[in-house]
Amino acid sequence: MSEGRWHRRHPIAVDTAIALCFTLADTAATLTGATWWPERPGTLAWVLLGAQALACLTLVARRRAPLTVVAVLGAFTLAVTLLISPLDALTPAHPGNVWAPFSTALAAYGPVFYGRTARNRRTAYLVLGLFTLVVARPWEPSFTVITVGLLRTAVGPLLALYFDARRRLVCALTERAERAERERHLLAEQACAEERARLAGEMHDVVTHRVSLMVLQAGALRVTASDEATRRAAEELRAAGCQALEELRDLVGILRTAPEDDRTPTPDGLAALVAESTAAGVPAELVERGDRSLASPVVGRTTYRIVREALTNVHKHAPGARVAVRVEYEESRVRVVVRNTVPAGRPDSELTRTGSGLGITGLRRRVELVHGSLRAGPEPDGGFCVAADLPAYVPTAEAVA
Repeated sequence: MSEGRWHRRHPIAVDTAIALCFTLADTAATLTGATWWPERPGTLAWVLLGAQALACLTLVARRRAPLTVVAVLGAFTLAVTLLISPLDALTPAHPGNVWAPFSTALAAYGPVFYGRTARNRRTAYLVLGLFTLVVARPWEPSFTVITVGLLRTAVGPLLALYFDARRRLVCALTERAERAERERHLLAEQACAEERARLAGEMHDVVTHRVSLMVLQAGALRVTASDEATRRAAEELRAAGCQALEELRDLVGILRTAPEDDRTPTPDGLAALVAESTAAGVPAELVERGDRSLASPVVGRTTYRIVREALTNVHKHAPGARVAVRVEYEESRVRVVVRNTVPAGRPDSELTRTGSGLGITGLRRRVELVHGSLRAGPEPDGGFCVAADLPAYVPTAEAVA
């Protein structure tokens, strides 16, 4: 998916390629006599051809300065029209095929699509109106010329209006879906809180009452019992009941209290994690690319857990190794890679026995919960690599953070 959005990450390269294509197309069309090129070109014709190429290359700036691009192409078209008539300085080989460059169609698209404010839109419509007059040449009435000119300058703005409306609709639907997700999550939290309060009330009303009765009866038995063994057993039963009441009271308090948020650090804590590893004798280097805000909170916490578990395994099983931590944030995914070199020493057997051996398994299960994938295994050079691909956005309510 990220490869399909390459053009969004490299707009300058895309605009340069488009400008070159239109420049070559207009130059080829001119040289083949499809427009103003004379039968016997002179110096003026070649100068105009170079000026046309430069005017078409201004499409590189169609996003940042769309009105400037329209002005340059409009000025060139007007200059060619005036040189042909009334100045008669240029005589086309085919007088009926004097059209504006193909680049004018794309240039007319920019002011409408990239003019986001109402004031910019009004200015864009005014400039495009003048641009249409230059391209259609109404002072030389011709049905074909006027029709082609209107098509050259109208198709672009119409497409811009369509794509702008589509973009606004997608943004509105996305915002509505995210708002509905947040509301669903809040409702789920409210339902959980109400259920916890109900369970706490049930435990307080039923279990506490019964245990209190047991404590009272044990206390009465301790007083009325005739032999020492019975009194001692009753005292032990009473003490155990009192302890159970205290523990039950604490449990009821926990149930009635809303659970705290997940305290697992976000990717902001990766630098501290790597610094701690270096201070503990395992040199680690962190490289982050992209914007951290592209990752939703659940994915951010999962990223932190992956790096923490991988560094823990290096400490236990690869003493003296160097670690490289790489995190890439993209629009649609987050990629985490933790790679260590060959260990310089033998691992401590007592330290390795402290682990459960289920770290990677638990990590893979957590990654799968957010619809990601995890790969962990040895490298050809003798090191070890933990790599995970995670979606950039995962709704909080759908994942176990």
